[in-house]
Amino acid sequence: MNETMVCAVGNVATQPVFRELAAGPSARFRLAVTSRYWDREKDTWTDGHTNFFTVWANRQLATNAATSLAVGDPVVVQGRLKVRTETREGQQWTSADIDAVSIGHDLARGTSAFRRTGKPDTTTPAPPPAPPRPEPNWETPAESPDTSAPAQPEPVAVT
Repeated sequence: MNETMVCAVGNVATQPVFRELAAGPSARFRLAVTSRYWDREKDTWTDGHTNFFTVWANRQLATNAATSLAVGDPVVVQGRLKVRTETREGQQWTSADIDAVSIGHDLARGTSAFRRTGKPDTTTPAPPPAPPRPEPNWETPAESPDTSAPAQPEPVAVT
């Protein structure tokens, strides 16, 4: 089989949409992938162009993605790249989709707590997705605490 497998590192751009279909659970969300490069003139890292992908997940991956992901989460997505071209109202539209095989939080940019799910129970419906979190303000960079120094334990008084 000639399939184009890709690995994309980016941020969840839209809240995952979960649907229970006849073929099983399905979820989709938009992934924003922004290139970064070293600008020699400014002597700093600069954001380049942002590409957006629609990520599709099926079956147990869909259920887990819908309950685990929120807008702004840094993720790594591996899957099959599918580029579609269609005509809408006389205009050509091209979109890039990723049929996900694996989705995970990007641990280079934060921590995550893994919880193993049990075998899916076919007698009960899938759990509802987590409540939506407010979308971050994309206009200004988020201030992050200084993480260069490790946290020091509190001193203990000995009497």
